[in-house]
Amino acid sequence: MDGLSRIKFVAWRWAAASKIGTSHIRNGERLQDAYAVSVAGDDSVFAIVSDGAGSAEFGAHGAWLVCRMLSFYARDWLRDNRHPPSDEVLLDWIDNIRDRITMIAERRGSKPRQFAATLAAVISTPVETLTLHIGDSAVVGRRCGEWDVLCWPENGEYASTTFFVTDDPEPRLNIQRFTPEHDAFALFSDGIGDLALSHVDQSASPQFFNPMLRPVDNADAKGRLPELSLKLGNYLAGPDICERTDDDKTLILISGA
Repeated sequence: MDGLSRIKFVAWRWAAASKIGTSHIRNGERLQDAYAVSVAGDDSVFAIVSDGAGSAEFGAHGAWLVCRMLSFYARDWLRDNRHPPSDEVLLDWIDNIRDRITMIAERRGSKPRQFAATLAAVISTPVETLTLHIGDSAVVGRRCGEWDVLCWPENGEYASTTFFVTDDPEPRLNIQRFTPEHDAFALFSDGIGDLALSHVDQSASPQFFNPMLRPVDNADAKGRLPELSLKLGNYLAGPDICERTDDDKTLILISGA
């Protein structure tokens, strides 16, 4: 059975969690990550992760705005279309988000860069899958039991820097399109990256993703899985993860298997 036929009748289900990093707790800071997931019908899904810049005064608000606005546009599109939007439409969405951030920044007597946030999103329909990407979050997808990196984290000139939606004069937006053969996706902020990715060959770790996706694969329900989301949050906040990263951690696990 080809990828189009397989995905067409999928009922997507997902678990997700976002937990503050221990370094932010020590510094009295709030969670900077945000995420959103939407399912349209049984066969189309949208998900996004955004990480607010720790150096930005309103980075957390910026991440929330990016997720909220892009989710609104994607849900509205998927209600009426079985194919993803064109690059031109996606660019308009990003421009509108940037304009909104600029307006809010001006009202607060601030600058857009104080709302700096990254973006990693996926839209999957029976016709095509696409990713949008700005910065150091990432998206991976499973195809025929193997994990593909659909968008790799990008750093700036220095290892501790990256790119943001608010970058001037324009953001470093990457749009990638794929045939609809992936039956699972994972999106995550950079706090998960070192645990889930191999930087040697820029690959996704099956040792990380296979056991993480198994409960989602085996779930009977569709849409959001509240109990698994709670368990995922407890795991992300637990010692096994926090001993390996002190940053905020957001992970979305989506399955149509």
